[in-house]
Amino acid sequence: MDFLKRPPIPEDAVQYQLFLVHPDPSDAEAHERVLQQILQNILAEIAPLLMQYIWQHQPFNLRYHPEKGDVPAHLGGVTQFGDNVEDEWFIVYLLKHITQTFSDVAAVVYDNDGQFLLIEAAEHLPKWLDPDSSENRVFLFRGELHILPNRTRSGEVGWPRNSVPAVGQALEVLHSHSGSCLAKQPIRSALARRLDGYPDKIQQNFHRAHCYVPVGIAVVLSRRPDLIAPAVSAFYLRDPVDLQACRTFRKFPPDTRVLTSLKFTRCLYAQLQQQSFVPDRRSGFTLPARSHPQYRAHELGMKLAHGFEILCSKSGQSSSEKEASVSSNPLWRGFLDSLRKNGYFKVGKSFFSCYSFSSPDIQNPGQEVMNVLEDASYSLEELKNQEAHLPPEDSDAWLDISPQELERLLEERGGRGVSDGTRKTPQPDEELQEEEAGYSLIAVTKGMKNFINATSSHEGAEIPRSCLAEPFSFDPDAVTSALDRLLGSNDDELDSDDFEDDDDEKGNDVNDDEEVQNGESQEQTDAEALDNLRKYMDEMDQELQSTNIGKSFTQNNRVSLHRCSDASKSSSSATRSELVEEEMQPLDVDLNLVSNLLESLASQAGLAGPASNLLQSLGIHIPPDADQS
Repeated sequence: MDFLKRPPIPEDAVQYQLFLVHPDPSDAEAHERVLQQILQNILAEIAPLLMQYIWQHQPFNLRYHPEKGDVPAHLGGVTQFGDNVEDEWFIVYLLKHITQTFSDVAAVVYDNDGQFLLIEAAEHLPKWLDPDSSENRVFLFRGELHILPNRTRSGEVGWPRNSVPAVGQALEVLHSHSGSCLAKQPIRSALARRLDGYPDKIQQNFHRAHCYVPVGIAVVLSRRPDLIAPAVSAFYLRDPVDLQACRTFRKFPPDTRVLTSLKFTRCLYAQLQQQSFVPDRRSGFTLPARSHPQYRAHELGMKLAHGFEILCSKSGQSSSEKEASVSSNPLWRGFLDSLRKNGYFKVGKSFFSCYSFSSPDIQNPGQEVMNVLEDASYSLEELKNQEAHLPPEDSDAWLDISPQELERLLEERGGRGVSDGTRKTPQPDEELQEEEAGYSLIAVTKGMKNFINATSSHEGAEIPRSCLAEPFSFDPDAVTSALDRLLGSNDDELDSDDFEDDDDEKGNDVNDDEEVQNGESQEQTDAEALDNLRKYMDEMDQELQSTNIGKSFTQNNRVSLHRCSDASKSSSSATRSELVEEEMQPLDVDLNLVSNLLESLASQAGLAGPASNLLQSLGIHIPPDADQS
């Protein structure tokens, strides 16, 4: 398929494309002018959002791509988000915002997993939609998720699942039948839950902390807070060669340290905080005792200073080259005009340079640090005076998570109990009912039976949705009747029906005349085969009854084996046969199932295992084992 020819995407990167849904293919130059104008308008529209964001590795970037093969001209880009997957979802939010603002634009986004938007809504997708059939079918259009339907008959809207539409063909269907292509509400709700909180979530993802850093770093970060990300990454990914530059600290000497408040993302703060590091004695950095109230501020500042020193040691571009790369960019003038039209003229060359929408690969964060430092004027004494007026730092209690909190987060990510996109707070009575239902042993047996009876394929077993959504009900009489038929009672024998079904299949190969002539003999053969099988099964049960396998199962109204040994030795063999026959009782299927599951859970000792994973996926919660023996 065509998507197999697509260049591979790194594991920590996301790729996105913006297409005009109804382009004019006859005039390529006009098409390019329209896209370039849209690019300028997009930059001005999302600038307020991007200016307050700190990217982990690479920023959101767009540039013009000419037509190539069956892919029309478009705006596109690739962003490496590193360890912060939240960057990827912020880009999805940006694309939704762009397509909602510019109604003639449709967006496509994917990573190394493919259509990860569909992965988020996997529980609600139609059966026909899989990684093979989803190629060029999934779009963000007018702020909503759209999926080209599966066309099974001529005249229907959509595209056949066994073929991949070209991008132009898919855009034409999307433009002509956008209502039919709108994804179902559960699918859109799953995506909305993942994006819930944006754009306010940007501020919630920040963490402010006090740090003792060299004055140059404090000045740089006061003007360019986004430069903290490459510095943390440089320290986090350091090697022995990088640390050679940190023996003397020529750029940021430690004797100029000041206490300042710095803004991290939670991912950057965790990376810096969780790494143990001892500075070189020659560096001049010394740390107070761990009991010192400012120990963490000293440690964070020391690590951050190493990151900035490593960055600047790798800078090689001159300041004039950096200035020319922005001023000579043809998009710069159009970007300024778009800012004026949108009434947001608070950003300038630093924003355009930082996000480098035309050539994202030329960035040199070390040189950018040096440029900011050269242009800045500051007073060490003034910064020292500001130490007494710093805002309070944020608590980092979010770094520690309890098992209960982890369970809650996993349930939220799984969307358990949420179907309409809004999370409802359960009442105390509802919580009690859910707890009792989760601990019900009857629910365990019913959930397992539903799982076993569910239809699966070579692609894997599927969890029945009824296990998580439908209320549980139990009819004792129906269960008893079903078990009687399953185990074979005197009144109703299900096994005979099974054999008749098998014989019916065999009879399909014989013509009707032979069936009429041999009907009576066939019934006699069936009865003999059934009797022989029962005798064989009875003999096998009797042999297994005295073994460990037989003793491992629980039976209904079981008579202990020692009663047979207490019988008179002088009794006849017929009497022994009657006692053994009386001994053979139907198995208690439900009791054996629950007992084995509980034994498996106990052997896991509270850790993850097959039994707990299966029950959790079925929505069944078993309380911890209170018997520690």
